[in-house]
Amino acid sequence: MKHFFTTILSVCIVSQVLTAQVTDAEKTLRTVATDSTKGWKKGGVISITGANTELYNWAAGGNNTLSANGLTSIFLNYKSPTTAWDNLFDFGYGRTRQGEKGKPFLKTDDKIDLLSKYGHKAYKSFYYAALVNFKTQFDEGRKYTNDTTYSIISNFLSPAYITGAIGIDYKPNKYFSAFVAPVTARYTIVNDQKLADAGAFGVEKAIYATDGITKLKDGENLRKEFGGYVRIIITKNDFSQEFLKNVSLTSKIDLFSNYLQSPENVDISWENQIAFKINKFITVNFNTHLINDADTKNVGLDTNNDGTEDKMVSKVQFKQLLGVGFSYKF
Repeated sequence: MKHFFTTILSVCIVSQVLTAQVTDAEKTLRTVATDSTKGWKKGGVISITGANTELYNWAAGGNNTLSANGLTSIFLNYKSPTTAWDNLFDFGYGRTRQGEKGKPFLKTDDKIDLLSKYGHKAYKSFYYAALVNFKTQFDEGRKYTNDTTYSIISNFLSPAYITGAIGIDYKPNKYFSAFVAPVTARYTIVNDQKLADAGAFGVEKAIYATDGITKLKDGENLRKEFGGYVRIIITKNDFSQEFLKNVSLTSKIDLFSNYLQSPENVDISWENQIAFKINKFITVNFNTHLINDADTKNVGLDTNNDGTEDKMVSKVQFKQLLGVGFSYKF
């Protein structure tokens, strides 16, 4: 617990330093349509990027490549003198194929992220707040051993995360938000029974007889956690430097500690989005996502030194996306 709240304090201090230059949170790559009478702000962005390389008798060698990645991000926020209600809907999906036709298309991105946070003003910049967050993916994730053989390592609702939290939202201005919730329930859903039987994503795995084949009890499809949660968002899209005027930057971090089991293992999800606007419709996007979750385990160790991966281990996950393509704001 000591490490958890030390991490919270450190992130808040760094974030406060950055807020001197940040603008409206949750608005990267977004223009805003505002109804000043009703207090609603709404907007979004649709971005599609792609790449293609075709080689014919190319002496230097290389592989053909075909890829596409799509992003949709929509927000709908309400603000009055006493209340603040933020809603965010993020969707992303991408695939790529490397090599000749017939090679499989592999996923490069796949996310569904829905968030709603409601706050009632408590004192100056502090709000009593409640948050609900739902995360999952569109389709199955595969791990290929060759072009035709693969195993399914994730799927729609496998996993899915539902987070409900009650706490305090610190909003010193419209540019920064730090939500701290000491009371948080988090549910992990693994709807795919094969993954549940394997104990994927922290659920209780199936129980088998001594023959290793007969299943005595199915793996659990639901894991419940209770702990503390922090969500911090900062955004900057009004750089004063001339060469950065068309650059937008958003960084958001989620921290969760399970009070009931190994509270010192803080789950971390840190996303960064950087965009450079070339013109009205063309944008360069660079996104990163780092995840550290002790309950998400991947096959990765060869403990028997026999050339096979035979142990489920937890690893730091990192994803990077870079693309140039069509972008539309509304």
